[in-house]
Formats: sequence, C-alpha cells, structure tokens
Amino acid sequence: MMREVDERFLNALDGFIAYISQVEGLSPETVRAYSSHLEAYGAWAARAEANALNPTMPELRRYLADLRRGGYAPRTVSAHLSALRTFARWLKLEGIADPQAVFSLVTPKIPKSLPKTITAAQMDSLLAAPDATTPEGMRDAAILELFYATGARISELARLDLEDVHAGNKTVRLFGKGSKERIVPVYRRALDKLMRYVESGRPELLAAAGRTETPGTWHPLFISARGNRMDANAIRYRFKALARKAGIPHDISPHAMRHTFATDLLAGGADLRSVQELLGHASLSTTQIYTHLTPERLKSAVAQAHPRA
Repeated sequence: MMREVDERFLNALDGFIAYISQVEGLSPETVRAYSSHLEAYGAWAARAEANALNPTMPELRRYLADLRRGGYAPRTVSAHLSALRTFARWLKLEGIADPQAVFSLVTPKIPKSLPKTITAAQMDSLLAAPDATTPEGMRDAAILELFYATGARISELARLDLEDVHAGNKTVRLFGKGSKERIVPVYRRALDKLMRYVESGRPELLAAAGRTETPGTWHPLFISARGNRMDANAIRYRFKALARKAGIPHDISPHAMRHTFATDLLAGGADLRSVQELLGHASLSTTQIYTHLTPERLKSAVAQAHPRA
C-alpha cells in the first residue's frame, strides 16, 4: 500500500509557495510550475518511501532515474531539479530541514537551442489578423503591437494597467520577474493602436459587459468581453487564434514575439546592453543568445569597425 504524502512536506510546500509568490514576487506561471514540480516530487517520495524533506543521495538518484524513465526531456528534468533546489534552500533558510544531498545533484546537460522567431512576412500577416472594426479586434491589435513593440513577456502584458501607459512620452511601464520595473519606449504605430483601443474599444467592452470603474483605482488595460482583466492564458488563447488566422506555424508561441523583438533590434544595430535593459534580463549572458541569430550583423560590424578588416 502506497504511503500518503508526508504532511510535514505538504505544510512546508504551502509555506514555500506563499513565500515565492508573496515575498519574492515570482510570476504566476513560475509559481504554478514550482508547485506542480514539487507536488510531483512529494508524490514520488511517498511512492518510493523516501524522505521528502531530507532525501539521501541514493534516494535522489532513484528520483532522477525515475524522471528519465518517465520519458522527461533533459530540459524538463532540469526544471524539476531547479524547483527542488530552490525549495531546499528555503527549507534550510527557514530551519525546517537541511537537505544537503539536493545541492550535490548534477543537472543534466541541456542541448542549446536557438529561440524561434517570426519572419517579417509572418509578422505582417499576424499584425493584420485582428478585425480592428470591433472592440475585441482593437484590443487584439493593441496586444500584438505591444508584444512586438516592447518585447514584453505574456505575464507582463497581462499585468498592465491603464496607468502604466504614458502616451505623452510614448512609453509603457512593465513589471518583470521579481516585480522589477522597467520603462520601455513604444513606436508610433503601436501607440496609435493602443490609444484607439483605450479610447474606443475598451469603453465599448466595458459598456457591453455592464461594467463601470471606480475613479482613483487601478484599472486593467486588457479586458475580456465580460469586462474582466485578461490573464496570461486568455492572451495566449487570443494569440493562438490570431496566429492560426494569419497562417503562422502552430509551434510559434507568444514568446516568439519577444525573441523577434530582440533579434530585430540587434539586426538593426542596437547594442547588446540596451537590448538587455529593454528585455529586463538580469544577466547579459541571457541576452547573448540572440547574437547567434544575427551573424550577418556581426560580420558587418567587424567589417566596419576592425582596423584590419
């Protein structure tokens, strides 16, 4: 008979999830992923009769072997182990446990893969996909233009409020991982689409839903037909629908807009530090992957700047 998941583990997991969401301010998507990975680990520990809070190295090797036997890709295995390490550090910090063996686990090597981007022709088709004569179409057009204009993560767009849009200086304020704030400039076309939605489409959506807003409070920028804030899943659903309409390959996700934003900036001559700041990357090494997508730009830079070129 399989043991039930250790109650001490479940209580500790509840505390950890509350900490990373409320104190660390991690995105809802990251919190859900950590919760899912650690719940799976707790269930495995119960089945394997392992100590979930203080696992031994032999137990952790069995856990790793079971993940591999389960057909998980190296990147997925790495995500599970990352969640477990972060949890272990919190357990030690809180004095609940000291799972030293977790820190000795070796993360599997992940083959490097370049991020998918959208071609110029595909981007033109995608941006033209919304029916801008309807309130929903105005909203969708503004969402797509902002994706491409700012390189925002989908969670960052979902968190936008009306008050984060500064039409006068053509910028929007985004809140990234850990609620880190950054100001990103917006080009004229995107701002025009955004303001048309704000001034026409959004009020129509509110009126159709019978919703009113209280002055002096924060108001969500992108709202559904019911007048509620669109979360990341709702925005993803609209993106996929518009991508299908535009004939974009099904494996292109909203995050490809962010990759395309970065790649196009570098191809146009932007420096890596500026792109890092615009994307909200904590480390320049994260941004450097985009240099692999623009070899011609780099060749041109060498040709123009190197004294021996």
